[in-house]
Amino acid sequence: MRFIRLPLSSLVVVALAATVLLPGSGPAQQAQPPDYSQLFDKMDAMIPVRDGVKLHMEIYTPKNTTEALPILIERTPYGTADDAKGYSRKLGRYAEMIRDGYIFVFQDIRGRYGSEGKFVMQRPTRDPQDTKAIDEGTDTWDSIDWLVKNVPHNNGRAGLVGISYGGWLTVMGMLEPHPALKAVSEQASPADMFLGDDFHHNGAFRLSYGFEYAALMETSKENYNFQFDRFDTYEWYLRLGALSNVNKNYLHGALPTWNDFVAHPNYDAFWKRQAMTYILKNPTVPNLNVAGWWDQEDFYGPMRIYELLEKNDPKHLNYLAVGPWNHGGWSRGAGNSLGPIPFDSDTALYFRQKIEAPWFAYWLKDKGELPLEEAVLFQTGSNQWTKFDSWPPRQAKARKLYFHENGKLSFDAPKGAGAEAFDSYVSDPAHPVPYRQRPVDSTYPEDHPGGWFTWLVQDQRFVDGRPDVLSWETDELKEDVTLAGAVTAQLYASTSGSDTDWIVKLIDVYPEKYPSDWRLAGYELMVADEVFRGRFRNSFEKPEPLTPGQVTVFRIDLHTADHVFQKGHHIMVQVQSSWFPVIDRNPQMFVPNIFEAKESDYRKATQRVYRSARFPSCVEIAVLPAAPGR
Repeated sequence: MRFIRLPLSSLVVVALAATVLLPGSGPAQQAQPPDYSQLFDKMDAMIPVRDGVKLHMEIYTPKNTTEALPILIERTPYGTADDAKGYSRKLGRYAEMIRDGYIFVFQDIRGRYGSEGKFVMQRPTRDPQDTKAIDEGTDTWDSIDWLVKNVPHNNGRAGLVGISYGGWLTVMGMLEPHPALKAVSEQASPADMFLGDDFHHNGAFRLSYGFEYAALMETSKENYNFQFDRFDTYEWYLRLGALSNVNKNYLHGALPTWNDFVAHPNYDAFWKRQAMTYILKNPTVPNLNVAGWWDQEDFYGPMRIYELLEKNDPKHLNYLAVGPWNHGGWSRGAGNSLGPIPFDSDTALYFRQKIEAPWFAYWLKDKGELPLEEAVLFQTGSNQWTKFDSWPPRQAKARKLYFHENGKLSFDAPKGAGAEAFDSYVSDPAHPVPYRQRPVDSTYPEDHPGGWFTWLVQDQRFVDGRPDVLSWETDELKEDVTLAGAVTAQLYASTSGSDTDWIVKLIDVYPEKYPSDWRLAGYELMVADEVFRGRFRNSFEKPEPLTPGQVTVFRIDLHTADHVFQKGHHIMVQVQSSWFPVIDRNPQMFVPNIFEAKESDYRKATQRVYRSARFPSCVEIAVLPAAPGR
């Protein structure tokens, strides 16, 4: 199997535009944008779709063009973000493609901003047998059909691209693609809102995100920020109390998505009809899946979509690009760092110049060569771009990092310890572990750069010393350990309660002496992480209470990574039972529906994590063999 390290070189780009801050995208680098009115002719259109609803779109055709150009479409629920002259700031996101020559189209989806109709969060796909039914796929088909028939100087080819909700819309558009749709790039699309993306992870509810995003999208046709009465939302959500207080005291049943959370606490048909596992069958058009290793919203999604499409891809239409980015971080700025973590090159610029722009030029303009054979990933730790002919790479071998006494972590399995060897802590819902350093500001603050965008790279030492967080750490590594593929925790654990959450974090611990940057000395960088709600250990459809005190095995998918734990570093695993307020507090007493729990249902619980030969708790990682000569 091929494993190639690509040399890093300085990358130069003509700064055609500034990027724009979109919901979920994070702070943008500020630059003076060009005068788009000098570059494009703009047309506003309200186009009819099959049920008579009219959708708003802005169409930008390069001035004085005589060449037939492809149409690149971005459909969005977030508005077109027009500047003072009425030209969309979204054009700045495509600076590297403007010079190649495209007709750019930005469309408000049904029920949002300038478009008619009713907005439905992640509108379910239609029944193909119902010729009158509509969904985001039919709206996309009808829009492309109108564009190729009505926009001058188009070459009959269209591409779709989008990030986050826009990525999901891109997938909807390729399920039953219009004949003119020749290439798409699904970027950070959610794949399953109960198992791994925005609203839940393994059934654990993402409280702060779910609450604030529902308010953002459903309070009006335009974005709305919930008005907290204090800066530290950790305190606000703690004072909120039980989730039953949300509708009682604040929303009063006005937000459909919150009502859906309450009505569907388990993995029922409501969630499954949105999930890619039940929608995607095989690739229909070339698709470039894009993900960021530290995407705080949708990392599970694009990796799952790539995995699903890869199962049946005889025409080789399915590709993958992953870099060291947060949510949408590849679409803006240089990408030479995230928070305090440096990457030694302009990774986002590299993606836009060397991967994304050539990708669309190849499929839509018959120019150049494909910029990747299968998977291109930025390997963190070594800070190198790597190429694989499959992901995860078949040459990686599973190795287990076992928990031992005195906080030791080792590839050696435990021996001799009795069955009762364990570490323990008390988890108290009244004092949950924060998921990032306090104060925890709102998810999308209006007046300052928010901590939401970089919390996954935050130094985990902020929880050191908490009695409700367990840590195990290896000795100093004597050689590099190259993680390339799956990360899976296997916890043998018990609780004195009848329900609980387990949060597991795989961490790269930097040396205490780090002369290249003193700020990173001893830094604890999360490489993989996930939460699992105990009630769903046997079934996400039918939750069951835990038996108090009974040792139970929990297998927790921490997803995948391409990372080098370098010689001289340490590997750490942390385990805790709360991650607040990004994850709601588990009452730790089983109730049928946590959204309807009462204050009295929230109770302390004693947690035990076992580390014996009989109950060998560990984290399994896929490790590449050392390269020859290293």
